[in-house]
Amino acid sequence: MAEERFARLPAHLAVIMDGNGRWAKKRLLPRTAGHKVGVDTFAEVVGACSDLGIPYLTVYAFSTENWKRDASEVQELLRLMGQGIKRFLPDMHRKNIRLSLLGELERFPEKERAELLACERELSENTGMLLSVCLSYGGRQELVRAFNELLAEGAKAPVTAEDVEKHLYTAGLPDPDLVIRTSGEYRISNFLLWQSAYAEYYFTDVCWPDFKPKELYKALHAYENRSRRFGGA
Repeated sequence: MAEERFARLPAHLAVIMDGNGRWAKKRLLPRTAGHKVGVDTFAEVVGACSDLGIPYLTVYAFSTENWKRDASEVQELLRLMGQGIKRFLPDMHRKNIRLSLLGELERFPEKERAELLACERELSENTGMLLSVCLSYGGRQELVRAFNELLAEGAKAPVTAEDVEKHLYTAGLPDPDLVIRTSGEYRISNFLLWQSAYAEYYFTDVCWPDFKPKELYKALHAYENRSRRFGGA
């Protein structure tokens, strides 16, 4: 269990895991080396969040825009995702973690998609922290998908916020309380656009491979000192 103590923790933490390529470039390594270390960091952070008792963790692993990258890098990323999650299945079982895959999984090659879905099924009976991994995900694409589903159902105007939320990938989940972005970028990059309307944000210059639990704790301590008024006085 984590030794760090907090007066208040987010019920739902979201993380934009950015900077693998930048981390590798600084070390004169290929970008894929950063992705490999990033997978290990992912496992450490997931474990730390589970130990702290955070109920929901959502991570941005692969965006709809990432398909534009060099084909060899995309192929390696997909391979690492599937193998990485599969490698950490025993730890996730031990920590009672559930897994949810969010995004256009139909765009993934059949082999990688089947491996990821098998991992999701294997953890489906667990009752602990829900880990949502956004793959081939984009916030705008998610909203367009939701609106089209409403139209296909013959939804009548006016459409309510509750109607939209029922058709999001995150249907049934609370909105994120805190969104963390690593690597020194100050933008949300099409991540949880609807859900993060009232989220607190934490930006750090630390690249994702170096975002170990001690860096996570810094973000969580910053969060517990925020005053959240949701538009109130």
